[in-house]
Amino acid sequence: MRLRQIEVFHAVYSRGSVTKAAEVLNVSQPSVSKVLAHAEQQLGYSLFDRESGKLVPTPEAHQLFAHVATVYDSVDRLRNVADNLRTAETGRVRIAATPAFGIDLLPWSVATYREKHSDTTFAVETLHHNEICSALLESRLDIGLGFDPVVMPGIAEETLAHGSLYVLTPPDVDLGAKDVVTLNDLADLPFIKLDNRGPLGRLLSTHIESSGVQLNTVAYVETYHVAKALVSYGAGITITDEVTAKSDGHANIKVRPLEPDIGFRISALRSDNVPLSIVSQQFLAHLSTSIREFLEKPV
Repeated sequence: MRLRQIEVFHAVYSRGSVTKAAEVLNVSQPSVSKVLAHAEQQLGYSLFDRESGKLVPTPEAHQLFAHVATVYDSVDRLRNVADNLRTAETGRVRIAATPAFGIDLLPWSVATYREKHSDTTFAVETLHHNEICSALLESRLDIGLGFDPVVMPGIAEETLAHGSLYVLTPPDVDLGAKDVVTLNDLADLPFIKLDNRGPLGRLLSTHIESSGVQLNTVAYVETYHVAKALVSYGAGITITDEVTAKSDGHANIKVRPLEPDIGFRISALRSDNVPLSIVSQQFLAHLSTSIREFLEKPV
């Protein structure tokens, strides 16, 4: 099948009619019907039967569509890459970070960079890790920022710093005068747990399971700042990343290191096939310094 035939078949199958397919493709109905007829002629079998005025996919069409959908998605991604490369600006940095960085650290880093580079513009997003990787592969981003990322093919990783997990408690929770906190200290307290879908959630779950300590989990959260907010309102205690622990917002929280220390990487991600622009390289160096300075803040 030719690419145009794939597009037409995909549109007719997805929309259920020649009329709607023509609207999506912005062509005439006769043009769609002609391309579809040529595709069926080359294939040697029908793709649709007409029943009561409606197009019904044949069994062959159902099998073919499973493969055509994959090809169509690849072509659609190629179009996105081409468009994004065309519209990319050399004086602009497109960066996305997981939500933990978007509350305080990343905005601060962008603001301090622009103090000396006022001609640089930014496009800033908060995305989850898989979304960041997809956007990088489509050349929609220059830089991604996340915790302990699982690197996908076509993505390059650069470790910028290392952080640790911290325990966050309301001020009225008495854990004694200890400078650090263990899981045993938390066993009888209402616990707000990080969702296992995130890298730090999986890291923490592994530590909890290996410790044998039974925690009284009262809530599961995917976003670390939501866990911090719940602690601030007295819903329980949590263990979260150092960036969230040291970010501004939500008072009435005590922060102490977890013992033993559970460390993780803070990494920048980029496309392995597209070199970073000079301005993106400069901002990445500034971001690395900003992260290290941020982590040196007292809790």
